[in-house]
Amino acid sequence: MTHTAKSQAVRDPARLFAPPAVELERRADGTALLRSPQPLKPYARCVGEYLVHWAKTAPDRHFLMERGAGGTWNGVTYRQTLDQARRIAAWLLQRNLSAERPLAILSDNSIEHGLLALAAMHIGVPIMPISPAYALMSKDFGKLKSIFTLTRPGLIFVAEGARYAPALAAVRGLHDAPLVLGTRGPTADGALPFSALLESSNDAAVERAFAAVTPDTVAKFLFTSGSTDEPKGVINTQRMLCSNQQAMEQAWPFLRETPPVIVDWLPWNHTFGGNHNFNMILRHGGTLYIDAGRPMPGLFDHTAANLREIAPTLYFNVPRGYDMLVTALRADAALRKNFFSRLQLIFYAAAALPQNLWEALEALSLETLGVKVPMVSSWGLTETAPAVTSCHFQADFSGVIGNPLPGSDVKLVPNGDKLEVRVRGPNVTPGYWKRPELTTKYFDAEGFYITGDAVRFVDPARPERGLLFDGRVSEDFKLSTGTWVSVGALRPRAIAALAPVAQDIVVAGHDRNDVGFLIFPNVPACRRLCPELAPDAPLEQVLAHPNVRAEVAAGMATLKREGSGSSTYATRALLLAEPPSIDASEITDKGYINQRAVLTRRQALVEALYRTPCEAPVIALSNDK
Repeated sequence: MTHTAKSQAVRDPARLFAPPAVELERRADGTALLRSPQPLKPYARCVGEYLVHWAKTAPDRHFLMERGAGGTWNGVTYRQTLDQARRIAAWLLQRNLSAERPLAILSDNSIEHGLLALAAMHIGVPIMPISPAYALMSKDFGKLKSIFTLTRPGLIFVAEGARYAPALAAVRGLHDAPLVLGTRGPTADGALPFSALLESSNDAAVERAFAAVTPDTVAKFLFTSGSTDEPKGVINTQRMLCSNQQAMEQAWPFLRETPPVIVDWLPWNHTFGGNHNFNMILRHGGTLYIDAGRPMPGLFDHTAANLREIAPTLYFNVPRGYDMLVTALRADAALRKNFFSRLQLIFYAAAALPQNLWEALEALSLETLGVKVPMVSSWGLTETAPAVTSCHFQADFSGVIGNPLPGSDVKLVPNGDKLEVRVRGPNVTPGYWKRPELTTKYFDAEGFYITGDAVRFVDPARPERGLLFDGRVSEDFKLSTGTWVSVGALRPRAIAALAPVAQDIVVAGHDRNDVGFLIFPNVPACRRLCPELAPDAPLEQVLAHPNVRAEVAAGMATLKREGSGSSTYATRALLLAEPPSIDASEITDKGYINQRAVLTRRQALVEALYRTPCEAPVIALSNDK
């Protein structure tokens, strides 16, 4: 068999995935019900069962790996993970922790973070991994204070005391919890070092607590917030986590054949990184290399260095990460060769992947391997643990989120010219912690969770071809002409057309005559367009440069040529020098832009965008374009 034939066999969608299929029921009111014809098979009682299984079956296989101080990879095997988790669990049992006094974790992804989380969940203690951005990037610590006020944690783990000191000071009066510090920094007065947790041992007590964990035991609280809301504590039960992994295995049966290997930065305080990816590795006895990089200038260098050394079998990222990865792969043959060498599929989520990045990844894999690596996506929420649908087939283009996974009932409800998605199943949250009014608000009379997201069929006549994500129902708006603008469809097309200048785009134009763009720039790409400027030239000078403005104008002209009406292109755009604010909920630490929050906070810029006549620095589309 030739190298190309072997590559094709390893990456054949027919071998990787369950056949795409969907059952569809249409109601007289226009509502559609979708489900998988494949019933959900029995699933584990709790995630601790995965760890116990692999500690017996593959005790010496590495589970979690991270870079040490000297740059070498260090890690724990499955046997070591279970042993240390049991020791930590014995220590936790002495601390009177519960859902009313959960374990708060303020840490980036790390082995200590993983061990502590597994130990707590092993004995039924809920964990509360909090976005480090709320403590390290925030200026007022408002979201962190809100979380502590709601939950009153009984124990706090902080990876690095010095980095988190201002945040800890800000919440000092909101809890009475002892503090455990990671080994990466000096200890503080009154704080326990993480190593102290490993000194306990009480196998009998730990086994009793483990046996008492049920599928309905709360595993974790994950926090999510909208544009104006305080963070909501989404209850994640053991049932949600385990049923989700069983459903994914039925869609991706190849996971049973070879233990997966991933190099992953996605944060464990989010459902994508912490539930989908972490648990998938644990469920299938794989190895997770913790990537300290981020899809940000400078930090992405760490990701590239890791991928030169470690060849993943699966790769997960958000569109912003793929944007930087494509640039790196094009420039580095060694990186390209290693990255694709064992890769079975490329997975994107959190936002639609611009079509230009889809095509670039296809071309790079074809050039490197002689075949295209399958690219797939999924759809879900923090409230669904997370996967509801899966594109477990090779779609023809970006944006296809597939069909419902086994166990997930999906209801599509007409909402204007949209189909709003509602979900019911064992993977759906029972509600929001201590917010009964919100829980009631987000569930309909049939028990479906109301997501606020919209989808449409790739081909209404052939529903098995899957669904397309169609944005948030609340994001779409009408122009003054009465024409609807579909933000979910326009935004990825616009990012692709305005590449490489646009890192992200917010679509404006509610009750206006035409569409406008607020553009968060790809700063390194903009600087490359201005070679005569000094490397540290002020960003405002870079964004005002004729080359940068010309790229934006050319992209806008392309959108108009390829569009089908006023709702499919913008007539004006404004480049934003100020990055999105996490305090104002403009962005998550995964890099997802909150459209409504940006438009609300930057209303003055929206007014400037639509001022007549257009004034600099607004970039206007010429009438002859």
